[in-house]
Amino acid sequence: MKKLLAAFAVTTALTLPAMAQDITEFRIGILGGENAQDRLTSHECLKNYTSETLGVEVKLFTPADYDGVIQGLLGGTIDMAWLGASGYAKAYLTDPEAVEPVLVKTNLDGSFSYHSIGFARKDSGITSLDDMQGRKFGFGDPNSTSGYLIPSVEIPMATGASMENGAYFGEVVFTGGHEQTIVAVVNGDVDAGVTWADGQGNWEDGYNSGALRKAVDSGIVDMNDIVEIWKSKPIPEGPVVLRKALPDDVKAKMVELVGGMHEMDAQCAYNIAAGDTAGFAPITHDAYLTMIELRKAQTAQTN
Repeated sequence: MKKLLAAFAVTTALTLPAMAQDITEFRIGILGGENAQDRLTSHECLKNYTSETLGVEVKLFTPADYDGVIQGLLGGTIDMAWLGASGYAKAYLTDPEAVEPVLVKTNLDGSFSYHSIGFARKDSGITSLDDMQGRKFGFGDPNSTSGYLIPSVEIPMATGASMENGAYFGEVVFTGGHEQTIVAVVNGDVDAGVTWADGQGNWEDGYNSGALRKAVDSGIVDMNDIVEIWKSKPIPEGPVVLRKALPDDVKAKMVELVGGMHEMDAQCAYNIAAGDTAGFAPITHDAYLTMIELRKAQTAQTN
């Protein structure tokens, strides 16, 4: 790793004068899903590597909700973020020239999909959606793919009823993010909730990666205390995006840095990818065409 860091340092020293003319700082947005301090801690290593690579000050931003990151990218106040597929779809539909997808998190088996996972406390007696009729269901954020968009399509297909309060569930609420949903279920504030996981590995570990794995690592939940009550079809993992207006050499350096993080610093890769993964691989806009159409249809229904 020291050799790689030395190489980055040499590259930075050689290109710093030109870089300084293009950008004076680089801003990374981090989606909600866990509390702000934990997000900052998890991404501190990425912040430091980025500063060494680009030779400029790097700032981390942790908006309270998903839309804060999306609007930051659209408005040019955030340069890079790892979005969910639904979040990328919203950004693209708002301004096709704002951001471009460059990398995607890959699972240990090489796939780049994950699942929305419905779960409840084991002692609640809830084991499936059938047991949730008339009860309180928690969802993360309206702009979350696994925390709302996909469940809002697939769960009504399973229950035969809409997501409106009283249609099937007694109440549908937004908790604010994945960690908040997990805490709400554990504390009994909602009867069940949804979050994200790769669906690979062991349940007791919170699977290999995802919000459940993060919660296990943080001591927020003991997986033996909760049960899975629903699982979505595979969802395409959201992309790491960069602002299109960034200089090409900046974009190339960031793709190389994040794409090589798994080999360079496995712990940093674990931190930013929310668990054990095979690292980040190249991805293009075409991987999200279906999600864009789904988001477009949802928007049309609500307007």
